[in-house]
Amino acid sequence: MTRHLKFFSFLILLTFTSLGAGTSTAFSENLSDFLTGEMKNFAPYDEPRPFKDFSFTNAAGEEEKLSDYRGKVILLNFWATWCAPCRKEMPGLDRLQAEMGGDDFQVLAVGQDLQGMKKVTSFFERLGLEHLAPLNDKTVKSGRAAGVFGLPATILLTRDGKEVGRLIGPAEWDEPESKALIQHIISGS
Repeated sequence: MTRHLKFFSFLILLTFTSLGAGTSTAFSENLSDFLTGEMKNFAPYDEPRPFKDFSFTNAAGEEEKLSDYRGKVILLNFWATWCAPCRKEMPGLDRLQAEMGGDDFQVLAVGQDLQGMKKVTSFFERLGLEHLAPLNDKTVKSGRAAGVFGLPATILLTRDGKEVGRLIGPAEWDEPESKALIQHIISGS
């Protein structure tokens, strides 16, 4: 009798679990309408995930931390001056920061240049980047901490520093579908 009762209880639990699973909506499903055009390769998680904090250097040579930017939705881009696809996407990131950057949103483009900040700032000058802050981590520990193994890599973070998802490879971040995805995260977090 006990064996039958346990089996019956298991069936009831399985039935209710299945019913609940069918009615819940994963976070990533809510983003599916935004994953078109330039964002077709953006890979969201089912739910935002914790993201490790790390340090980098600003143009003044001061150390900053990713956590210094909590309270804003962050588009975190890892790039390098020697990376051709990175060079191609940087002007779009600069335009995105000019248009959407402010109290709610920030583009952080963290260079992974072993030659240091001087290389990064001269790169910014050559490309005429005016709205992105020159940032670099010549130790490349930031990229490793973020699980980045190819450049460019761009990660979207919520206001509380959780990772929504990422795009490996270049994208035009100032296109309408990119801005719509970011605005959706700004509005929902």
